[in-house]
Formats: sequence, structure tokens, C-alpha cells
Amino acid sequence: MTSREIMSLTDQYILHTYGRFPVAIDHGEGATLFDPEGNAYIDFTSGIGVSDLGYGNQPWADAIAAQAKKLGHVSNLFYTEPPARLAEILCRRTGMSGVFFANGGGEANEGMIKLARKYSFDKYGQGRAAIITLNNSFHGRTITTLTATGQAVFHNYFFPFTEGFRYADANDLASLEAAAGDDVCAVMVELVQGEGGVLPLDRDYVHAVAKLCAERDWLLLVDEVQTGVGRTGSLFAFQQYGILPDVASFAKGIAGGLPMSGILANEKCRDVLGPGTHATTFGANPVCAAAGLVVQETLSDAFLEDVQAKGTYLRNQIEALDLPCFGATRGLGLMIGIEVRDGFSNKEIANKLIENGLLVLTAGPGMRLLPPLVISKEEMDKGVAIMKETLG
Repeated sequence: MTSREIMSLTDQYILHTYGRFPVAIDHGEGATLFDPEGNAYIDFTSGIGVSDLGYGNQPWADAIAAQAKKLGHVSNLFYTEPPARLAEILCRRTGMSGVFFANGGGEANEGMIKLARKYSFDKYGQGRAAIITLNNSFHGRTITTLTATGQAVFHNYFFPFTEGFRYADANDLASLEAAAGDDVCAVMVELVQGEGGVLPLDRDYVHAVAKLCAERDWLLLVDEVQTGVGRTGSLFAFQQYGILPDVASFAKGIAGGLPMSGILANEKCRDVLGPGTHATTFGANPVCAAAGLVVQETLSDAFLEDVQAKGTYLRNQIEALDLPCFGATRGLGLMIGIEVRDGFSNKEIANKLIENGLLVLTAGPGMRLLPPLVISKEEMDKGVAIMKETLG
């Protein structure tokens, strides 16, 4: 099919819940995508942080094909090897104690919220279920995770929203204390606020929050849906911050492009969710887990160091352009935010860049770049050149 035919068929039969850019993607190689007509696009999005191994990765495709031929699905009522192996690797690499596998980021965060409330109920009884999240956060699209999201723009249409969430300002311990109370069971944070604008939390603030949670027996919940699986230059961002959360969620890049997510629980929390308290039909799918094993094999310590180096290089190259529309860059690893100066629209900038062959994202009022972790220097340079030609 041609790009026009694909877009027409999509518009006719798929609900219009996305503001799509007028580009149809047919295939990819490395960090470069192609439309049906053969036009190339340097990809600084990786499917919103999902395709961490890029496109056309042969070991990843081979693992999926081999597992699909062997067993596609059997449910969590029985044991299968790939998710067991993947869970072991994740625990050994993080110091966490147990894993629950799900399908998407919102579902993972729902599971994390359920675990926190059950932990508190089991220990203290009813009336201690409030969770403090941060203003400008984003935690998902379900009713509960929308409520957890600290952005008022998302608190519309779908009334009534789930009770039991309060909001504090990021990097402001006094604001967190003001939101506290005897009914609190957990604090939930993104270490880098992704949808809010790629805003890293201050290290000292994170340590102070972790200390407060330990003192008051609040669970520290870290949403690593976007920051996890190598995106920030460590397997999980909490490792760079020097903390061990009670529970951390993950999704996006965990299976390199297949739908998979989950939560990691520490020793204190590993047995909170017992049989019948939480479940999913498709979670721990062996095909997705087989893909996840290839991701873990790829994300060696040396590879993760290279992700950090790539992020530094790309940020320096963009700042060196001194474009009139862009201010400073920020972020960790290959999770990069760019300030958009007053008088310019990030959506208009994104459209112009995409028209000229560079796929980018917006976040808050700025730009967001989430390239595949395997992106080459040549592809980064091509993307920066498109920025210069388009926006200079």
C-alpha cells in the first residue's frame, strides 16, 4: 500500500485518539525508518522510547521467531522458561527481589499502586491508602493512573476519578511534607519527568524523599516506564540516583518493541500480592520475554556507558547549533529534553523536522528526543544536520 492509502484506511477504521503526523512507516534499519515510497527518516523517537535496539535487529527477530514456533502463549497458570530467566536477570542486575510481568506502562503503574495500598492495608488496616505524586508528573491513561498524574489538564471528562491521591512540587521537600498525613501509604515519582518536559529530579531531594519514606513506612514507588531499560545510561535510573525503591515499574523498552511491562519489588514487598490479588492474561508472554532476554544480553555495562556518551555527544551537538528556537538541553543518557524559547511552538518545530526527515517528540512546552539506544554517530549527525537546515 502507498502512504496515502495507509493513512486513508487508518482514518476510516481506527478511532481518532491520536493526533498523527502525516507519515506512514513501512520498515526500518538501525535508527532509520522508511515510508512505503522509500523516503528515509532519522528516528529520534524509537516509538516513544520502546524500540531500544532499533529496527532490523537480527538476534531480536530470530529470538521472537524461534519462541513463536515453540510456544506463543499458555497463561500464568503454568510455568514457562523465558519469563523466569528474564525475571532472574532483572533481579540480579538491580538488587530487587521479585517481578510481576504485565503489558503496558499504565497497567504496570496500576499494579504498583495496588501493591502499595495492600501493603498498608495488611499492616495498618483501612484508612491509610493515600499516595503522594508530584506536580508535572505523568503515570498513565487509565482512570487511576490519570488521577495519579500531577497535571490538571488530564483530570477531565472521565469523572469520577479514583480517590486517594495528593500532589507535591518536585524538588520541594516542604511541599511533600505539607501533602503528608496519617493516611499516606506511599510516594510515587518519576526520577526524570518525561511527558512533563524531561525534567530530572535533584539527587539530594530524591535521597531526602527516600529517607522520609523509610522513617514513616511509606513505600517509595519509582515509575521507570520511560526511564528504565537503559534509556538513561543505566539499566534503571534509580541506580544512578543511588537508591533502592520498594517498587519500580517498567515498560517501553523492556522487550525492544513488543508489548511488555511489569513491576520490580524489593524483599519487603515481594510477597504482598498473593494468588488472586493481581493478575493479567497476557503478562509474562513467552514471546515477549524471549525478546526481552535479547535486550538484556545487549545492555551490557559497556553498552550502557556508550548510551551515556551518545547522550552527551548529541546534546553538545544540538547546543553547538545555537538555533534561535532552542535553549539549553537536559536529561540523562538518551532521554533528552530541549528548551523551546518563547515565541516558538514545539508542535510547529516537530512538524517541520518531520517534513524534512527527522522524527522527534514534544514534551510539556519543549522537545523530547528518545533515539534507539543503538543509534550510530552517523545517524545522530544526520539528525543534527536536519535540525540545522530546517531551523537555522
